[in-house]
Amino acid sequence: MEDIHKKIEAVLFTTGRFLTMDEIAQLSGIASPGVVRGVIKELIDAYALRDSALEIIQQGEAFKLNLRKEYLYVTTKLLSDAELDKPTQETLALIAYKNPALQAEIVHMRGSTAYDHIKKLKELEFVASEKSGRTFLLKTTPKFYEYFDIIDAQLKQKFEQASQSPAPSPASEEQQTFSLLPQPEHEN
Repeated sequence: MEDIHKKIEAVLFTTGRFLTMDEIAQLSGIASPGVVRGVIKELIDAYALRDSALEIIQQGEAFKLNLRKEYLYVTTKLLSDAELDKPTQETLALIAYKNPALQAEIVHMRGSTAYDHIKKLKELEFVASEKSGRTFLLKTTPKFYEYFDIIDAQLKQKFEQASQSPAPSPASEEQQTFSLLPQPEHEN
């Protein structure tokens, strides 16, 4: 049984995305989804008891090995330095806030450098686009939600809360939008 635990743990670690029981069973070579279900429950309990930076989270019927929220700041800083500069992150936050968003509207709000940001976001598969008249309709992708560890319902709830607060000044709207994405926590 220990070997099955390790196989499932290895699959969850290697894929880095949400997987259903059937996908886990197939990728780990375990024929019985029932066995997988039991082992997943045991692994969830084991990670909950461990003093570890990792945990297994569930979204609907899918599971993912993930960093605990209190350690996200460590990797967020590393990943943001390596992949997304702050202006690109802000453009992504604006697209996520308006989701779906017209490219022309994003460029109008962020300036012409937004074209470069959008190109990079599409290459990283955080944003998809489709033709809409003379511009493009931009939408966040499932990879965006997985990468930033956001459950779609949680994001919608945060945006609804933000929209119910007093209207921000145009200058601070971008800052407020950016603050809806997970930010690194700094130790003092």
